[in-house]
Amino acid sequence: MNSINLQSLSTRERLILLLAVIVAVVFLLTRGVPIATRVYAERAESIESVQLDIERELRLQRSAELWSSRRAETERALANAEAGLFSGSTNAIVEASIQQILSQHAASAGLEVNSTRLAETLEQGDWTLVSQEMSFRTSDAAATVEFLSLIEQSTPRLEVTEFSLDRSRNQFSGAITVVGFARSVRANGQMSARLN
Repeated sequence: MNSINLQSLSTRERLILLLAVIVAVVFLLTRGVPIATRVYAERAESIESVQLDIERELRLQRSAELWSSRRAETERALANAEAGLFSGSTNAIVEASIQQILSQHAASAGLEVNSTRLAETLEQGDWTLVSQEMSFRTSDAAATVEFLSLIEQSTPRLEVTEFSLDRSRNQFSGAITVVGFARSVRANGQMSARLN
């Protein structure tokens, strides 16, 4: 066997061997340690980057859920708002619809309609506002409250802009002005296209 026995080596050979070991250690310290340190630092940066990516993805998921619920809420509100609009291809049809609903509510509440004025129409862009005035009378004050309640719950929506009620003897006479809104046929088509 050719095993090296340190006692059989001369002093000079031992010094050369010791010097070789020292050179190897210095080489490892100058080359190996920086490489190991750099690899460790790169690995730590990679782990930190992955953790940041995970946090960002979780934030995006929460944000997506929030925006999804907001979109659904907005679509519900839009559907409710559109349900509150009158429809008709002309202003005369919208005016007639408002007058019909107002007369039906008055009859359901037990009011006697004295007169209805000609509806006033105001157009702005794709929107149409129709204002309808009606005068009525009744002997039961509760009928007036029921009438206002029916207007408040009506679909499409009617909004009361003016209301007056006078009493003379056993009769109540009043006047009411309501408004309803409609969109032009062109605007309704554009809105449907945007939703799809």
